[in-house]
Amino acid sequence: MKMPDRVLEPAERIGEILFGLIMFLTVTGAMSVVTANRTQILEMLIAALSCNIAWGIIDAGMFLLSRLAERGSNVVLLRKLAVAKDHQAAHRMIADALPPLVASILDPAQLEVIRKGLNRFPESKLRPKLTGDDWLGALGVCLLVITSTIPVVIPFMVVGDPRVALRISNAIAVLMLFFCGLILARHAGLRPWTTGAVMVAIGMSLVGIAIALGG
Repeated sequence: MKMPDRVLEPAERIGEILFGLIMFLTVTGAMSVVTANRTQILEMLIAALSCNIAWGIIDAGMFLLSRLAERGSNVVLLRKLAVAKDHQAAHRMIADALPPLVASILDPAQLEVIRKGLNRFPESKLRPKLTGDDWLGALGVCLLVITSTIPVVIPFMVVGDPRVALRISNAIAVLMLFFCGLILARHAGLRPWTTGAVMVAIGMSLVGIAIALGG
């Protein structure tokens, strides 16, 4: 039985969550909750959520474009292989298209097998087009960006004091950044605690830069 392909890779999921958090923290960090009233807090939350919804839609569109570009590059590779001057040139094209680790262990005979197989592959089957999984992935991208803000919004909805709510919200955001680092470390073979701490530092630094530049 064939296992279904992942719609989004772990790194892609983490990236979308980080985008959502950074966008939200940029909005909340630029506002002074010391002098803000409930109406201003509500407006800030609406602005932050609207910003994330807009970014989620934009990011979903970019996801679809990247899928089309990836499939288009496969067609270009087939066309280049068909007109390659010699087998060595074709082998270099194939090696360049493969992950460096995989390409490094393939010898010319193996690359030649791949070349022959690709030359027999009908270009019509690689015509750039979007599949159902692509649209599902785009929806996942959009939802990840939007829903990543829900945990950091909740304190403003249930805590009366805006300053306390902001501290709780920021603490939740830091924890989410840390756990994103842990998940990334597990899939990338990195040190979990170090990667989590680095993720927090990177996330907060990006928020600080965005606020400083008026983002």
